[in-house]
Amino acid sequence: MSAGAKATQRKGDTRPFAGFEWMLAGRYLRSRRRETFISVIAGFSFLGIMLGVATLIIVMAVMNGFRAELLTKILGINGHLLVQPIGSELDDYDAVAARLENLDGVKFAMPFIEGQVLVSGPAGSLGALVRGVRETDLRKLPLVSGNVRTGTFDNFDSSNGIAIGTRLARQLGVSVGDLVRVISPNGNVTALGVTPRVKAYPVTAVFEIGMSEYDGTMAFMPLNEAQLYFNQEGIVTGIEVFTDDPDSVGTLRPKVEEGAGRPTFVTDWRQRNVTFFSALEVERNVMFIILTLIVLVAALNIISGMTMLVKDKGRDIAILRTMGATRGAIMRVFVITGASIGIVGTLAGFVLGLVVCLNIESIRQAISWMTRTELFSPELYFLSRLPADMDTGETMSVVVMAMVLSLLATLYPAWRAARLDPVEALRYE
Repeated sequence: MSAGAKATQRKGDTRPFAGFEWMLAGRYLRSRRRETFISVIAGFSFLGIMLGVATLIIVMAVMNGFRAELLTKILGINGHLLVQPIGSELDDYDAVAARLENLDGVKFAMPFIEGQVLVSGPAGSLGALVRGVRETDLRKLPLVSGNVRTGTFDNFDSSNGIAIGTRLARQLGVSVGDLVRVISPNGNVTALGVTPRVKAYPVTAVFEIGMSEYDGTMAFMPLNEAQLYFNQEGIVTGIEVFTDDPDSVGTLRPKVEEGAGRPTFVTDWRQRNVTFFSALEVERNVMFIILTLIVLVAALNIISGMTMLVKDKGRDIAILRTMGATRGAIMRVFVITGASIGIVGTLAGFVLGLVVCLNIESIRQAISWMTRTELFSPELYFLSRLPADMDTGETMSVVVMAMVLSLLATLYPAWRAARLDPVEALRYE
């Protein structure tokens, strides 16, 4: 073979990321007896990256699911826009509701009356929010009408009964057909002052929304009966407007104010829940930063492991340089070695996070059964189940971030290895 052919072959064999570079990187990843300590560090780096990525994906998915589930529950019960009268009582609510329902983007408008009461049953007394609505409007709320556990909403307007949540029914010790006493402080005015209004109502339905705050405090009553009970015959508290798109309330609000045809004060769901959802957003961002530190610490472990590997392979580096390996080839060998730990760990963490997110509720129930504790208490977390909603873009950003950190962590040790010349490498050994 001619000298030119040999030079051409050598040049082809040492192209960037050639086969021998991957082969050396693979050998360095495999443990030998005298390299056990380095292998242990690499193993911990792999586990750190995997657990960090999986934890970050799981926590962000749970927080996304928690926010989405709460938003669904809140907007499934409360209107996206709330219309309240200014200056005079809302006695023409049927006409106003009809005008609002004719607006583009409005699904339906629901007149309602509500008040705080004390409900009493055989097992005790609790505060509750009674909301008076019409049967036709109540059936337009699938979160309520579609989750009836016992009883029925048939003939609700003429039943003169009350529908309550499952938690409220359990705490009161009542079921369908039992009587509950409803006590309001705003009762009749007598010569001795205002006397509380007390009236017994049969339970016609028990529903379960899945949010403890609603299931434990909310009750529905026919609109005409609620008007009589709260001494507000012919008027309502306000009108709740449900839209086709809850995020479009900003553009619909001026149209609703104009379409009402009378002085009104209009608020949307974002204004009424701004503190709650702002707190959730802050908590979500803080958790992302804190959990990112786990991935960063694992990446720092890669630096320490690769630095020790470079020191241990000083003689190998000298031999490779003597045989004609370039500085770039040496650097790529160690970049491949370190990046392989981070990339494989990231992919393993992604798979682990995906599996956990898809089975999060089953895992929660299993842990609760094994520990004999309620791991996700509805009283503390509002919801009766643990939700998880993986966002594709967010998950990919976590994976890319972990891979980039892993790659960056290998650059300095690889650069140190490439800087060694054969004589220094032998002394380094």
